[in-house]
Amino acid sequence: MKKIVLLALMISPFTGFGQGKTKNSLNQKMKTKMTNTVNFKTVKVDGLDIFYREAGDKNKPAILLLHGFPSSSHMYRDLINDLSGKYYVVAPDLPGFGQSSAPTTSQYNYTFDNLSTTVEHFIQTIGLSKFNLYIQDYGGPVGLRIANRKPEWIQSLIIQNANAYNEGLGEALAPLVAYIQNPNPETEKGARGFLTLDATKWQYTDGAEDVSKVSPDSYSIDQSYLDRKGNDAIQLALFRDYGSNLPLYDQWHAYFKKHQPETLVIWGKNDKLFVAAGAEAFKKDLPKAEVHLLNGGHFLLEEHHYEAAQLIDAFISKIK
Repeated sequence: MKKIVLLALMISPFTGFGQGKTKNSLNQKMKTKMTNTVNFKTVKVDGLDIFYREAGDKNKPAILLLHGFPSSSHMYRDLINDLSGKYYVVAPDLPGFGQSSAPTTSQYNYTFDNLSTTVEHFIQTIGLSKFNLYIQDYGGPVGLRIANRKPEWIQSLIIQNANAYNEGLGEALAPLVAYIQNPNPETEKGARGFLTLDATKWQYTDGAEDVSKVSPDSYSIDQSYLDRKGNDAIQLALFRDYGSNLPLYDQWHAYFKKHQPETLVIWGKNDKLFVAAGAEAFKKDLPKAEVHLLNGGHFLLEEHHYEAAQLIDAFISKIK
């Protein structure tokens, strides 16, 4: 009899003794996996095909993720997986980037004003009305233009290495500053340096806590987009127009002061393009802003996406 009982206990995980718990656990895992499924979609906006990643339940709080140079929505792949079980997450590719349309500079006006208009129309097209706005690098001047025009849309700001203060401009930007101030064949050479594989890889790896955690796929994919025929002209146009953002800093500061949006700043403190002082500067106009300096560089999500996701979840959960 003892042998029979022992045998029953040994096989119970695979029979009726343990089936209920195992089945429920499996169902829960499958349900979570299905919730986190990312959909890859394209929608017509202003005559362009705008590609975007979408995940999560549309009835849950929304997070709009705007990428920077030289990336695409691909930079948010891990963060989307981290957050989509609890939030509705949307990440578009800007015109000229990733899988979105990249018309020539004669067919589309590549300015930050125009990018923000296209993204605003994208938001309206997919039916977002209230969302948490995550901005990084170029996503900053694009997103802050929209927030300034449509403050009622903004549930909160989540800012990651996206500059809005002079204090945040690093010395590594010097070749671009020279090109902005005086576009000519000589300064263009310096600007074109940012379109090379070495520069793209540097943006991902410089300042990283552990370079082995930075996927080579990320900078390789970015470079493949940069290397497309005619894309250099697109990027040079945006480099030249970047100077249009600085005069808007005062407008954005006025927006911060007036509306006091709930703000979370997550910053790779080793970034040489947008330095850590730019993160702290947000507290001048947003004294209640949460500022977290993480041990990473410009693309800190490569290493610290889960830590960022935890900070974002805790932050949004407190918003009333």
